[in-house]
Amino acid sequence: MIYLDNAATTRTHSEVVEAMLPYFTSKYGNPSSVYSSGSAGRKAINEARRSVAEVIGAKPEEIYFTSGGSEADNWALKAVAEGYLHKGRHIITTKIEHHAILRTCQYLETQGFEVTYLDVDREGMVDPKQLKEAMRQDTILVSVMAANNEIGTMEPIGEIGRITRERGVLFHTDAVQAFGHVPICVEELGIDLLSASAHKLNGPKGVGMLYIRAGVKTGALIHGGGQEREKRAGTENVPGIVGFGAAARRAVENMERAAGRERELRDYLIRRIEKEIPDCRLNGHREKRLPNNVNFSFPVLEGESLVIMLDMKGICASSGSACASGAEDPSHVLLAIGLKQEEAKGSLRLTLSEENTKEEMDYVADTLKQIVTKLRKISYIS
Repeated sequence: MIYLDNAATTRTHSEVVEAMLPYFTSKYGNPSSVYSSGSAGRKAINEARRSVAEVIGAKPEEIYFTSGGSEADNWALKAVAEGYLHKGRHIITTKIEHHAILRTCQYLETQGFEVTYLDVDREGMVDPKQLKEAMRQDTILVSVMAANNEIGTMEPIGEIGRITRERGVLFHTDAVQAFGHVPICVEELGIDLLSASAHKLNGPKGVGMLYIRAGVKTGALIHGGGQEREKRAGTENVPGIVGFGAAARRAVENMERAAGRERELRDYLIRRIEKEIPDCRLNGHREKRLPNNVNFSFPVLEGESLVIMLDMKGICASSGSACASGAEDPSHVLLAIGLKQEEAKGSLRLTLSEENTKEEMDYVADTLKQIVTKLRKISYIS
């Protein structure tokens, strides 16, 4: 099997699994208890919090563990909306955000908030000038993702952070795809809240985090006990949090090397596809994109058919966001960058890891060329 769907989820690394195992077996005590098994879990959570904070240059006490990126996105938007209601009811985001952002914004609109959805250009880039023009006296939050989960475009979050700081508006970024893969420093970039998820960087599923800059006013997400400094009640997922910490440490140590290898393989695969498969379109920014992201559209073809036929050849790929699998409508991201419906439906996303090889990229390119040729013959005949 050649696995090229790392934007959907990644393999939990053996080092991460090994770090987690004791907290399922010998160190399974409740971390809120006073006996040694519980205190071991509490210590491990604190260590993981430091490791996760290090990835983005944050303080450990600014990290709050969640069940994943979607929960963190929901929490960020709803908490700011509630906490800054006295300042205004206007929120700005983009048309290409993850559904965890877009649907939370839609919910907030039913609660009396007004949301501006910014357009993006053909490469999926937000225009900071348009953002500045959209800001109002009652704007309380700007939420722009660090990198798009479908087309890989990396947004100018540093410039956005400077604008929001100048205007005194909070800035949240969904960094689920970027966290641990590209350098992020929340202080340098002017980020007030940031969402991330462990399973996108070889950690376990079911655990994520929300960074909340010290001084940002947010209420509790879940009421109950005093966990997560009384902001998210419930017994902590100690094995998951430990796994997140281990994955974060590994990401910091390997980031530069892994990104370099992924870029090399990414660009090689892009060159082969563009050279050998006519009438295809690379989606997303050519340079300002995630190191591992390849997204193409093949007009007339159905992305789902490409994915199924690649799977039959031992290649795992995606026709878009895994969170929208089963949806009949074309990707909202691809429509937002100007693709026609038939172009958007013929999209294919290939997301690599450092474990992939050049030989695998050759096999993928050869196989994809055969499949596209075959499907086009069928479509032209029909």
